[in-house]
Amino acid sequence: MIVFDCVTKRYPGGNMALDEVSFRVSPGELVVLSGHTGAGKSTLLKLIPAIERPTSGTVQINGQNISRMPKRAVPYLRRNIGIVMQENRLLLDRSVYDNILLPLVINGHPLKEAAKRVEAALDLAGLSKLEKELPARLSSGEQRRLAIARAFVNRPSILIADDPTACLDPACASEIVEVFKSFSSAGVTILMATHDISLFRNWLPRQIVLDHGQIMEQ
Repeated sequence: MIVFDCVTKRYPGGNMALDEVSFRVSPGELVVLSGHTGAGKSTLLKLIPAIERPTSGTVQINGQNISRMPKRAVPYLRRNIGIVMQENRLLLDRSVYDNILLPLVINGHPLKEAAKRVEAALDLAGLSKLEKELPARLSSGEQRRLAIARAFVNRPSILIADDPTACLDPACASEIVEVFKSFSSAGVTILMATHDISLFRNWLPRQIVLDHGQIMEQ
């Protein structure tokens, strides 16, 4: 469960990114965030893994108030949250397989168990036949799927994605949406910001519409 209760985020200089935003997301639900550029979508997503902190109000993840969580506790919070930002941040000198494996190595997973998780993430992202390739040899859509697979490999209960279909052609964007649908079917709670809500016209997930930092529809 994700709960925002009267969350306001004001940046230095007085820029109001979010203005008393309140909503709930149930476990296993997929929610699409939409709105104009600068509406507050990215800021909202960054509050969930405590990349940003609210100026006022509370953000709760599974009953835990993370709004004032000590910095030392944040890495433990993020172990259960997969994060896909607009920049893929792939390791260009490592294979597709090793890019996905790295988070598991960092968290100390036994190699046998890690290999199973990597294979499952490759399969869900449709990258099984490309596991030995370097990221530079992948298409833009494949690179984005790789970033998503890496975010999913720890089997997080929550997956957030900031406009994962940006700058992709319609066919690739549709493929990315299908990847998220498969994760949602696996029970992952997903919040995805998008600039193109038409990608979901045949699916109709719940939508939260932001306008200048306020929720207009949910």
